[in-house]
Amino acid sequence: MAVLLHRAYVQASTNLATDLARYGSAASWHGVYYRGDKIGFTVNQTLPKDDGFEVQEDGRLQMALLGATTPATIRTRAVVDRDFALKSFDFSLDPGTGAVGVRGTVNGATLALTIHTPTGERTETRTLPEPPALSLNMSRRLVTAGLKAGAHYTWTVFDPATLRNVPVSVDVGKREIVFTDTTKPIPAFKVQMEFGGLKTTSWMTDTGDTIREESPLGLVTVLETPQMAQAMAVPGRVRSDLLRAAAIVPTAARRQNTRIDEPRDVRRLQLRLDGVDLNTSEMQGAGQTIEGNVITLVDPQSLTPGPADRDAVRYLGPEPLIESDAPEIREEALKAIGNATGARDKAERITRHVNAILDKKPTVSLPSAREVLRTKIGDCNEHTALFVAMARSVGIPSRIAVGLVFIHGAFYYHAWPEVYIDDGKGRGLWLPVDPTLNEFPADATHVRITRGGLEKQVEILPLIGKLKIVMLDLELAPNSTPILVGRQPTDLGPLSVPIPKKAAGGCWSASCCR
Repeated sequence: MAVLLHRAYVQASTNLATDLARYGSAASWHGVYYRGDKIGFTVNQTLPKDDGFEVQEDGRLQMALLGATTPATIRTRAVVDRDFALKSFDFSLDPGTGAVGVRGTVNGATLALTIHTPTGERTETRTLPEPPALSLNMSRRLVTAGLKAGAHYTWTVFDPATLRNVPVSVDVGKREIVFTDTTKPIPAFKVQMEFGGLKTTSWMTDTGDTIREESPLGLVTVLETPQMAQAMAVPGRVRSDLLRAAAIVPTAARRQNTRIDEPRDVRRLQLRLDGVDLNTSEMQGAGQTIEGNVITLVDPQSLTPGPADRDAVRYLGPEPLIESDAPEIREEALKAIGNATGARDKAERITRHVNAILDKKPTVSLPSAREVLRTKIGDCNEHTALFVAMARSVGIPSRIAVGLVFIHGAFYYHAWPEVYIDDGKGRGLWLPVDPTLNEFPADATHVRITRGGLEKQVEILPLIGKLKIVMLDLELAPNSTPILVGRQPTDLGPLSVPIPKKAAGGCWSASCCR
C-alpha cells in the first residue's frame, strides 16, 4: 500500500505503480476531493480490443475515518462491444490486507460471477431483467446514444461492489463553460444523473471526457494532470473525517426527559425522523415500531418470544460474502460456543468472541467473512459479516441490520446483526446484537433503517446529510445519571458509513456502513 513521504505526498505502491504505468497520454486523470480536502485520484482510459474496447480504471483513496487514515486501492477492467454494451468485467478493492474482487461475464441477460479473495473463490450465475452495464463506461455509452441537450436516458447499471442491478436516469442539459486549475476553459454538457437514490452532477465534453463531477455528499472529482492528480499534499493527514461529518446530533422536542447518559440505560426511546422519505418496510419489529416518521424503540432485553418466524430458515444459508459453509468459519464458531447448548447462549458467546478477536479499525472493504477471519481487522461491517457467517454455520439464523446508533451525543451510521432465538416450543424472537460494541443484546439506541448486505445498505446513502433526528421521549433505567443530548462526540468507538463507491458516470459517493 501507499506510504507517506516528505510533505505528506502519497506515492503509489509497487503494484499500483505497475498498473498506472500502462496508462498512455490519452488517459484521463481526476483528483478526488471531500469538502476541499484531497482524498485520492482516479485514472481511466479506453483502448481498442478485438471487436470492441477495453475500459480500464485505477484509483487510490485515503480517507480519515474516526481519526484514522484509511487507504484503499481500486481497480476495474471492463470489455465492451462497439456500442459499449458490457461483455465482461473485473473489479477489485484492496484496503491493504488483500484484494477482494468480483469478475463477471455477460451472456445476454445472464451474468456469471466469480467472487475472489485471498482465501478462495465462489461462483454463481444470475439472470438479470436486462443486460447490465457498468458505471465505468457510462460516459462513452452516453456519447454513443447521443450527448445532446434535452436528451433523457434510463439504463440499468450493475454495481460490482454491491452485486446488484440499479436503474440510472440521465438528463443532459445545456453546454456550459467549465473552469479548472489545470486546463483552459472547456465547453461541456451539464449532465444530471440519479443512481441508487443519489443525484450527481457532471460536466462532459462531446467525446465523453468528464471535466468535473459533484455529489450531494460533498465529494468532487476534477480533471487534473497526472502529476497533480497523484500528489496528495495534505498536512499530516486528511482533515475532513467522513464518519464524523455524517453523524447526526439530535435535537430535543422539549426540555424534560430527553437526556442520555449511558445507552445501555435506555429502556424506551421515541424519535422523529425528519428531512427524508423513508422506506419503512424493514423498520418494524425486533424491538422497534414506526408510525409515520415517529419511531419507538424498546430495550431488547425486554423482548419475549412470539409465534415462530417460519421465514427464519432463509437466513441459514451462505451468501457471496457471508461464507457460512466455509470449514474455517464453522471451526471458529465451534471454538466460540464451546459447551453452550441453547441458541441464546451460543449467540452471546459468538458475540463476545467476534468482539475479542477483531482489531477495531475503520476499513474500506468488501466485507467477506472469510477475509475478516483471516485478517482479524475491521469495523462494524466486518464484525457483522463474521458474526452472521459464524452463527449460520452452527444453525442459528442471522441477518444484517443497518441504521444508526447513539454514541457520545450523536447518531452514527452503523451495522449490526439480528439473530433468531428459537425457544423450541414453536416460539422465538429476532434479537439485535452488536459484536462491534460487545453488546448482547444491543442497546435501545440502535435505529434500524433496513436489513441486508451491501445491496441493501446503499439505501442509507440518500439519508446522509439530510436526515434530522428529534428526540421526543426517553425512559431510562432507575438511578441512571444523564448528560445533555447534543454534546460534541468524543472518544468514539469504531463505526462505519457506506463504502465510498462509484456512482453512475464515475462520480465517487460515500457508500455503513457500505
